[in-house]
Amino acid sequence: MSLILEITDSIQQIDAQSWDALVGDMPLLSHAFLSALESSGSVGKGTGWQPYPMLVHDDGKLVGAMPLYIKSHSYGEYVFDWAWAEAYQRNGLNYYPKLVSAIPFTPITGQRLIANNPQTQVLMVEALTETMHKHQLSSAHVLFPDDASAAAFEKAGWLQRNGVQFRWQNDNFTDFEDFLRTLSHDKRKKIHQERKKVNASGVVCKRIKGADITPEEWSFFYECYENTYLEHHSTPYLTPAFFQQIGRSMPQNILLVLAYLEGKPIAAALNIYHQTTLYGRYWGGLRYVPNLHFELCYYQAQEFCIAEKIQYFEGGAQGEHKLARGFKPRPTCSFHKIAHPDFAHAIQTFVTQESQGIAAYTNELEERAPFKAQ
Repeated sequence: MSLILEITDSIQQIDAQSWDALVGDMPLLSHAFLSALESSGSVGKGTGWQPYPMLVHDDGKLVGAMPLYIKSHSYGEYVFDWAWAEAYQRNGLNYYPKLVSAIPFTPITGQRLIANNPQTQVLMVEALTETMHKHQLSSAHVLFPDDASAAAFEKAGWLQRNGVQFRWQNDNFTDFEDFLRTLSHDKRKKIHQERKKVNASGVVCKRIKGADITPEEWSFFYECYENTYLEHHSTPYLTPAFFQQIGRSMPQNILLVLAYLEGKPIAAALNIYHQTTLYGRYWGGLRYVPNLHFELCYYQAQEFCIAEKIQYFEGGAQGEHKLARGFKPRPTCSFHKIAHPDFAHAIQTFVTQESQGIAAYTNELEERAPFKAQ
């Protein structure tokens, strides 16, 4: 093999077919998704997310890739290192800029070292460290890697930080009631009551696949999405143009769920999916209806997975309330390379202590599993 590694400043400079052939069937890593982030202005100049994708070619063929960004803040990552940045600042040092390999604003486990050959993966791990030192960056971070990528960083001695998320599994259920029969009586009863109250309120839910979403429905969804941030006194990460573009470029991977009351839309939830997995992503509502969040974001998506024979529903970051809706805790991880040796040692100590707490938390969650005793 004669591998040539390069780093560019935009995924739009990369041939889409070559990138997607390497990535495979993962919509959130697709050229269409990452390119939409750039062209819509959701990442790039002025956002704190400067695209910096790493590529490896063998005789002109793309054989390795890494989604990579130079970050000037820690927003939109879901692996929180604000305390590390504050420690740097207290000591008169700059924590930003830093290198981050992640899907922006998307806490989803997936490939970070996108390559079939271990030699190519090793090359990219080494190049990530070299890039950090070459540009005098404080650190490099790899967020939510899959098992294969994680193994490479672990072998290279990077600091590992553990976390936990929630995932629902479709065990070949025939319908939603078939799923509910796996839950304890109390949890099953609670879900029945929640859905009954939503139905009694007059709310009607509609599931719409990407190709059938109208411009008006996209506009309404963005109004809901934006309102979620406004209610938390924040501003949206993603622009209207981003959603319009993925609606055109990857409609086969999009599910929009709308809630109507008296014939008018009042709330929306957007999901990304492919053959095996649905990813719950964005939600918002303009009118409060008790339990509508659970109906729109969980029960409607679970019904869709059952109907489409999709095996997994990834619920994303945070949310212990997912446990009572049939989700199970699953481990996640991130890897970190800290340039400053003293900070590297201090952060290693912190991560070790944190991992013990995560392990205890996960055990507690498993003890609270909502399923019937076998």
